[in-house]
Amino acid sequence: MKSTLTIGLILVLVCYCTVLRAQIDTSFNKKIVPYADYLSLVGKNNLPYAAEKFNVSIAEAGIEIAKIFPNPQLYFGYFDNGQNRMKMGYGYSVNASTTIELGGKRKARIDLASNVTELTIALLENYFRNLRADATLGYLISLRLKNILDVKFNSYKNLSKLSQSDSIRFKLGSIMEIDSRQSKVEAGNMLNALYQTEADWKVSLANLGLLLGKREADTLYYPKGNFNAFDREFNFSELLITAQNNRADLLAALKNKNVAQSALRLAKANRVIDLGILLGTNNTSVVTNYVAPTPSFNQVAGGIFLPLKFSNNYKGDLKIANYNIAQTELLYRQVELQVQTEVTQSYFNYLAASKQVNQYQSGLLIEAKKVLDGKVYSYQRGKTSLLEVLNAQRTYNEIQLNYFDALYNYAAALVELERAAGIWDINF
Repeated sequence: MKSTLTIGLILVLVCYCTVLRAQIDTSFNKKIVPYADYLSLVGKNNLPYAAEKFNVSIAEAGIEIAKIFPNPQLYFGYFDNGQNRMKMGYGYSVNASTTIELGGKRKARIDLASNVTELTIALLENYFRNLRADATLGYLISLRLKNILDVKFNSYKNLSKLSQSDSIRFKLGSIMEIDSRQSKVEAGNMLNALYQTEADWKVSLANLGLLLGKREADTLYYPKGNFNAFDREFNFSELLITAQNNRADLLAALKNKNVAQSALRLAKANRVIDLGILLGTNNTSVVTNYVAPTPSFNQVAGGIFLPLKFSNNYKGDLKIANYNIAQTELLYRQVELQVQTEVTQSYFNYLAASKQVNQYQSGLLIEAKKVLDGKVYSYQRGKTSLLEVLNAQRTYNEIQLNYFDALYNYAAALVELERAAGIWDINF
């Protein structure tokens, strides 16, 4: 009997070490990244965000383009009267011309380009607002999956020990073979679930590397922290006011209205007729023709020219600009309504998540653990069935998993609420 018990304990230890090695994958380097460092690295290294920053540089370059004056034109001409026998002479001319923009075209272009730059900056801020929230959710998902992995790992340990113990008890004739087989099946099923959860967890770790913009394929970034820093108290009315003042997408919608109005001013300015200025000189050589001899002479000429803007009879450009203004006004009102709705929804979700967490922390987990320990104790003394033990184990696992889901949902609800309100004070 003693040798049989020893063999059983060895088998339990072997199974335990096998699963433990599965959780610690030595083929990947492990790098622990605290949340504050992680968020800082996301802001510095995230590749899509870095690409978005170029939009600001491109818009700023557009301001330089808008400042350009019309290019002057230089003309050089040569003529020969072609009558060598008649000695009619030859000459050349040099002219320079330029266009003077009237109606404030250049100022309107610069104003439009400046408003486009401000819009681009607001869009970049809004991009980072969403990136920061999404990166935080990815970090929290990894923490949640690690907790779930620990729950299933501990459950597998318990079932594995129970299976080995039942195998020994069956050989000793204390229980029926069907109970021994059942506990073994339950342990194997839990091991399969453990493998899948481990894969899900490592996939989430790889996603952290994607958000960080890291290229080390052999490195996994491990989050550090827990779900104990997400308790907040909010005033709903203050949240709405804060969102209206801070939301970058609402600011972008306002900037978009400014862009549309600047485009209308530019369209009106472009309809003003510009003034052309011409200045030049003509030089004619001496004419030695005996019929009408003429000395050489230089001629200086200057003038103005005006384009005939028949295109002003069509007002499609003004119509488009006015339609854009009306459209941006509606879009701004829609964003205002969306901000209000998002804050309201996020606020209710956060309150509900808080109540769920409090429900689990009121003693539900402790009671489920006591029930499981009591069932295992009774089963080992032959006072209860294996089915009751397995049901108690499943109930305890389900409550633990639901608890960690509730913790994640609580943290995620805070992230979404602060994303919606345009504030950020999350750190853990």
